[in-house]
Amino acid sequence: MRILVMFDLPTITKQNRRNAARFRKDLINAGFVMMQFSVYYRLVNGTDMAKKYEQRVNDCLPPSGQVRLLVLTEKQFSSMHIMLGPITPQEAVVDNSNLTVL
Repeated sequence: MRILVMFDLPTITKQNRRNAARFRKDLINAGFVMMQFSVYYRLVNGTDMAKKYEQRVNDCLPPSGQVRLLVLTEKQFSSMHIMLGPITPQEAVVDNSNLTVL
């Protein structure tokens, strides 16, 4: 499964920019990878792990803006069509072959 976090955060004031930078840093520290500028994803092994990371994202939410979280199966994620531009190098490195099934 993959968790997608999509966000649109205000960057008008210095404090807004700090909050947005802190949120992105918290996502990266939680193991999320940037797919596009405001879209990050993370591989998880099941719904329990997905809920754990949903709570982790919830704990680091900024005070304003929009943050959306979507949980997808690997089949749903792999059916995504890239309409313009290549796959990013980071996406090529992190794929479902890196999953460990126990």
